[in-house]
Amino acid sequence: MTEIPEHLRKRAEAARAKAAAASSEPAEPAAGADAPQSEAESKIPAHLLERAKKARERSAGGDATAEAGGAGAVAPAAAAAAVATAAPPVAAGPGGHTQRLLTVVKSGSIQDVKATPQDKVHVWPHLLSVEFVAALACTAFVLIFSIFVNAPLQQLANINQTPNPSKAPWYFLGLQELLTMFHPMVAGVTIPGIGLFALILAPYIDRNPSNKPETRKFAISLFTIFVMFWAVLVIIGSFFRGPGFNFVFPWKDGIFFEL
Repeated sequence: MTEIPEHLRKRAEAARAKAAAASSEPAEPAAGADAPQSEAESKIPAHLLERAKKARERSAGGDATAEAGGAGAVAPAAAAAAVATAAPPVAAGPGGHTQRLLTVVKSGSIQDVKATPQDKVHVWPHLLSVEFVAALACTAFVLIFSIFVNAPLQQLANINQTPNPSKAPWYFLGLQELLTMFHPMVAGVTIPGIGLFALILAPYIDRNPSNKPETRKFAISLFTIFVMFWAVLVIIGSFFRGPGFNFVFPWKDGIFFEL
């Protein structure tokens, strides 16, 4: 229930006291007593005053008819006193007008304004369920492919004969290519360590939350440099290295590379 402000409570008490004083006066009012108060004095809108005046006239007319018929109706003054002394309804304003309470109700107390909705979803189940289905599909494809296609295994290794050239698997050929150009400490530790450290720092350097390629130039440039650097080394080690790990042209000397 809405609590009535103190100033409205005092105004209602003053109105009730004024109505009680008016009801205790003689039945015949003095000259000019029926003149309606102005809207500024009563603080009540003009259309409500007009409605109350018509109601009093109808009530007075009904009381006069009842008195003429000998029905023992209550006098108009007594009826007015009863109406004036009646307690206003709960949470009523001055003079019992409940519509005045609408002016003291703040919109913030009855409205729940929420923040701007964000375009986000939970990791589970929206993301993990899709990844799980994709993992099952990849596993099924590899299983079916391995049934019909045999792995390209070579003959057993001969410890007395080293193949020439001796190449690492394709995913390590970039590192093997670096060993032909730099000292093992530089090629095997320093350069790969700098590359991995740069990739670790990339999310902290580039804090752009956008997922549009045209606004992520730093991240795309860094990734492109890393991929191209390693891809070029792998291609050179796979197709441009022959016996003795010497540089050859594959269209002239052939391809010395097997999966």
